[in-house]
Amino acid sequence: MSGALKPLLFVAMPFGKKRDAAGQCEIDFDHIYEAAIRPAAETVNVDVIRSDEERSGGIIHVPMFERLLLAEIVIADLTLQNPNVFYELGVRHCARPRATILIYAKDYRIPFDVAMVRAVPYALENGVLSEPAANELRRNLEQRLRVAVEDLKAKDSPLFQLISEFPGIDLPHEVTESFRDRVVFFDEVRRMIRDACSLHDQEEARRRLRSIEEKLGDFNETHTELLVDLLLAYRDVKAWDEMIRLIDRLPEPIKEAVTIREQLAFALNRRNLEGDRRRAADILQEVIDERGPSPETCGLYGRIYKDWYDEARLRGREEIARAYLDQAIEWYRRGFEDDPRDYYPGINLATLLFVKGTPEALEELRRVIPVVSFAAARRGGMGSDDYWDVATVLEAAVLGEDWDHATRAAAKVATLGCPEWMRETTIRNLQMIRSVREARGMSTEEIDSVLTILLQDGGSTTSRS
Repeated sequence: MSGALKPLLFVAMPFGKKRDAAGQCEIDFDHIYEAAIRPAAETVNVDVIRSDEERSGGIIHVPMFERLLLAEIVIADLTLQNPNVFYELGVRHCARPRATILIYAKDYRIPFDVAMVRAVPYALENGVLSEPAANELRRNLEQRLRVAVEDLKAKDSPLFQLISEFPGIDLPHEVTESFRDRVVFFDEVRRMIRDACSLHDQEEARRRLRSIEEKLGDFNETHTELLVDLLLAYRDVKAWDEMIRLIDRLPEPIKEAVTIREQLAFALNRRNLEGDRRRAADILQEVIDERGPSPETCGLYGRIYKDWYDEARLRGREEIARAYLDQAIEWYRRGFEDDPRDYYPGINLATLLFVKGTPEALEELRRVIPVVSFAAARRGGMGSDDYWDVATVLEAAVLGEDWDHATRAAAKVATLGCPEWMRETTIRNLQMIRSVREARGMSTEEIDSVLTILLQDGGSTTSRS
């Protein structure tokens, strides 16, 4: 290494808490990073940065490629066979001959293709990395990191080992020179975005985010990942105008990505100026015509029709309202049938079937609720720290009149930090269920208690509708 710069370690691993494939254990990857990986990097005196795919919506980012190509060392956690991590590992093994360290939890098999590569195992107990196991992983990583820093000739990429003349990727000197400056800038902007979204004053949060947007300058020269982060930050603080304006400024290839088009439809529907909802519906229909239905696209479409249903009902246009309700049900049903593992369209389908209330709708509701509950349980259910997981458990419990479970889920929801619009979505759905119960002469005492818990001040500050 030249000068006083430390070697750079890039960590490719899942973020947050993730359920294993069997749905039996929830693994806290943030704890693994904080308890073992980061302390090992600090001990060996290397700078460490971590991948973050959580808000990317499947868009491939220049910063990720830069870090895989230019970081002196990479750690990849293969525990859950995360597709993002394997993609990043493949890029790394093709680009660099050395200093790629694989880790995995002992109880989880890794694919045959990489099983021959020497990896560092660690022990989990019911998904938890205990303090002794964290210390052992930290010590093993310290040893491997020291070897990576000191041994500049060893090859650990299978491709470079098998093909002695494999050229790899030789980047121009000016690219490597500016890399660290870009890393520092990138991480600083993301910190500023996080800080803005954590403010309770949403108007001040919007002001700070607009200031960050001005600092980014020409979007054609700005990392896509930062633009996506800023877009979703605007969403978190309900800045619908800013979301729509930012998308309009995006370079054309980014603007045409399905995720971005879905977010544009989301923002237009929430803003709801004249013509916005029709434009949002047209955007989603174009996506479906091009790519076919998906739970996300169909769910967003269903939300538009649910909003039209509400508007027509409030204006006393009962026949139109019923037609919109049927359309909303159909779109949520299509999304849920496309992938029953995704509870988002499923729980909305269940709620609207209850609202419709015909014998056929209530019979379908009885079939849908167990499937939705199973899908939420696979992601952790009540034990999850993801807002939508627990909110889905809550709504399903209310529909099933399991009031003890609903009360506990409401209390858990109230403790979870989330953007305000998410809590509002849950409350609105429960208020819709309450209104229907009242109109049908059913008891509202229990659901009123649940709503009281949610309407109390709770923590605030992930796309669903």
